[in-house]
Amino acid sequence: MKIECRYETEYQTFEGFGASGAWWAQEVGGWDHIDPASGLAVRDRISQLLYSKTEGIGLRTYRYNLGAGSKESGKGSFPNPLRRAECFETAPGVYDFGKDKNAVYMLRQAVKDGADEVIFFVNSPLERLTKTGMAHGSKAFRDNLPKENDKAFAAYVLDVTGHFVGEGIPVRYVSPINEPLWKWTGGQEGCHYWPHSAARVMKVFADELAKRKALDGVRLSGLENGDIRWFNKSYTRALMRYKRVRERIDSVDLHSYFLNPANLPLLRRPDYLKRYRRWLNRRYPGLTVKMSEWTHMQGGRDKGMDSALVMAKTVFEDMTLLNVASWQHWIAVSEVDYCDGLIYINLGDKSFEMTKRYYATGNFSKYIPCGAVRFEVRVDDKDVKALGFKKGNQITLIVINETDEPKEFSVPETAEQIVTSETDDLARRPIQNGTATIRPRSVNTFLFERETK
Repeated sequence: MKIECRYETEYQTFEGFGASGAWWAQEVGGWDHIDPASGLAVRDRISQLLYSKTEGIGLRTYRYNLGAGSKESGKGSFPNPLRRAECFETAPGVYDFGKDKNAVYMLRQAVKDGADEVIFFVNSPLERLTKTGMAHGSKAFRDNLPKENDKAFAAYVLDVTGHFVGEGIPVRYVSPINEPLWKWTGGQEGCHYWPHSAARVMKVFADELAKRKALDGVRLSGLENGDIRWFNKSYTRALMRYKRVRERIDSVDLHSYFLNPANLPLLRRPDYLKRYRRWLNRRYPGLTVKMSEWTHMQGGRDKGMDSALVMAKTVFEDMTLLNVASWQHWIAVSEVDYCDGLIYINLGDKSFEMTKRYYATGNFSKYIPCGAVRFEVRVDDKDVKALGFKKGNQITLIVINETDEPKEFSVPETAEQIVTSETDDLARRPIQNGTATIRPRSVNTFLFERETK
């Protein structure tokens, strides 16, 4: 097999990987019992595993869920109580920042461990501001935020943002709207917005941000549409509608979910990515795309390579077809029997379990430096996928082998190889005589210095 690095053909500058604290952090943030393997409190060990470059996989971005208050009120339909969220408001304009203490603990700990970019994202406006008085709607596909409450909504979010920025939390982005496409009639906090109403809300946020000099460094992100197939153009046009919003954003953020109908084989995920990217290049040339949420939409806990390889393939497609500048998991930690999270927790004994998704993410997040530029990589084996990044003369090459057969290719004598496979968890493997072996069903990272003439 031959892998050719074409360093001069450059694509996007990559910023890093991340994950959200919804809704596990409000549980795990109270787990102060000791993890015997590390000697740390379990909550601190989980944060370290996720955000430390030396003791973990070095995620850069922490997404903090700014809740609507469904936990305090008890209103609405929430079969899983962990999907209820607290808010900081005790009366209009009055705040208690001792609330949501477990989730705030994990936010602060993530920053301590290495997260240098925090995003505050909102699923629903405060309950008192919604039409239903709940953190979700009562009728499918109906906006739940009255226009007259837009400014109060923005004031709350930016007041909270200002508080945490003031204490040194690196809040870089505020995302007021999350997955506006869906009906949001229960199950979790959520709010539907049609594109025109989403544009209106974003304009109010941009106008209010302009009045707050202390938040000059905070940007808007959005609109975080929830399906890579549907309505991305509509919500992107809405995001770009107003000049002040355009001045306050540096990307369009979207979610990379895609469930391919088995009876429609021609509608493949890569086709939708290519189509949207072509449209962006025509309509908004130079506009950056960030992938702000993905999880493997499959039931049952999968701790093995099956799900890890699905994730790695998705990262590859998003990076090469959408040219995304960052990539974020939906949740870092999962307590349910579902194929999500990088770490599983067990509520009964307050323990945690690692997954191959965690280690495979580390093949990317731990070794692609912030600010690295992706360059073209060509592979003469259609079953192997490869990504290349450079920063100065330092090269990071990611090679994904989904097959059951080993592969070999030539690498510089000084290269280091880090492998996640059925038997390896970010394990360093020796390279013999400039030939690297790619194990079956594996994700591999190669680190070496580019030779210069």
